[in-house]
Amino acid sequence: MSGLALETRGLCKRFGALAVTENVNFRLERGARHALIGPNGAGKTTFVNLVSGRLAPTAGQVLLHGQDITRLPEYQRVKLGLVRTFQINALFTTMSALESVALAVCERKGLALGMLKPLGRYADVLERSYATLVQLGIGDCAERQVAELSYGQQRLIEIAIALSLEPTVLLLDEPAAGVPSSESGIILDALGKLDSDISIMIIEHDMDLVFRFARHITVLDQGRVVAEGTPKDISDNEMVRAIYFGEGSRVAHD
Repeated sequence: MSGLALETRGLCKRFGALAVTENVNFRLERGARHALIGPNGAGKTTFVNLVSGRLAPTAGQVLLHGQDITRLPEYQRVKLGLVRTFQINALFTTMSALESVALAVCERKGLALGMLKPLGRYADVLERSYATLVQLGIGDCAERQVAELSYGQQRLIEIAIALSLEPTVLLLDEPAAGVPSSESGIILDALGKLDSDISIMIIEHDMDLVFRFARHITVLDQGRVVAEGTPKDISDNEMVRAIYFGEGSRVAHD
C-alpha cells in the first residue's frame, strides 16, 4: 500500500487552447491536514473536480491509496472513500438537520429506497446521524429545519453529511465560504474534532483558518503548483506574497 492517501501525477485539464490545470503533481499524506490556496482563477476548484471525478482530465493520473482511479466515475470514488463538499450550500432547507444526515447514512448503507418508510424505523441510522452532529458541536440543532439555522451551522451539516459517507480522504471546498467572521471559529473547531485517520484537504480563502488548520500548504497559480511547504514556509515565500497576498505583505502564523 502507498504511504499516500491521495496523489496526482502530471494532472492536466484543457478546454481547447486554455489550460486550467497544468502538470499538477500533488501529494496528500495519510492523516494530513492540508490546505490548497491561490488567487481567484488559480484552478483550485477545477483541481478538486478532477480529483473527485466531476471532471475528466486531459492527461495525468489520480491515485487513491495507491490505486489508480483516474477513469472511475464520481460515485465509485465516493464508495472507495474519496468524499468532497462544495463551495455552494446544496442542502434541502425543509428537512431537519438530523434527517439531512440520516439520508446520507441510508445512502451509504444502501437503504435510500427505504426512506419511504418512517425514519424512526431506522434506529441505528438515527443514532449514527445524531452522533455525527454531536461530534461537530451541533447536536442541539438536530430537530431544527435547515432553513432555521445560521449559515455556519448549515456548513457544518454539509460536513456531517460528508462524514456519514465514511471518507478516508475528505476534500472541503471553501468550508467557511459565506460564513460571517463571527461564526468562522465554529468551522475551525469542528475541523479540529475530525478523526485523525481521515486525510483532509481544504480549499479556503480565510487565511486565518488556513494557517491555524493546515500543517502543509500547496499554492496554485494559473493552474500550476508554485509553492509547497509548512505554513511558515508559505508565509516567508516571496513569490507567494507577491502573487497571492500582495507584494511585500506577510501573513501571521502560529
